Amino acid sequence: MNALNASILNSFVLILMSLWGYLSSETPSPTALIPLFFGVIILLCFKGIKNHNKVISHIAVLLTLIVLLALFMPLMGSVNRGDTLATTRISIMILTSVISMIAFIKSFIEARKNKS
Repeated sequence: MNALNASILNSFVLILMSLWGYLSSETPSPTALIPLFFGVIILLCFKGIKNHNKVISHIAVLLTLIVLLALFMPLMGSVNRGDTLATTRISIMILTSVISMIAFIKSFIEARKNKS
């Protein structure tokens, strides 16, 4: 999977899972929408990533890394509460973020090899 496809997948997963978590909660918290905002911003980087814009790609990677790290606290909370559905949603967001990070790193390595 290339960086563009991985970032699109990650964006949609962040948006949809966070909406699902927010809308399905009996007591929705606005913080549940944080991944949604990251997903939208990463999705807005689409054109830059597609055109191999180095700055935009690095911004998308940074946002992906931030959301990846930020998802571990909600994961721990959902595990401690025994909320299997929330744990599954958060784990899926973490998985797609990791896949996206790997795809970006591979694309950066490939770009460096092609540059030399």
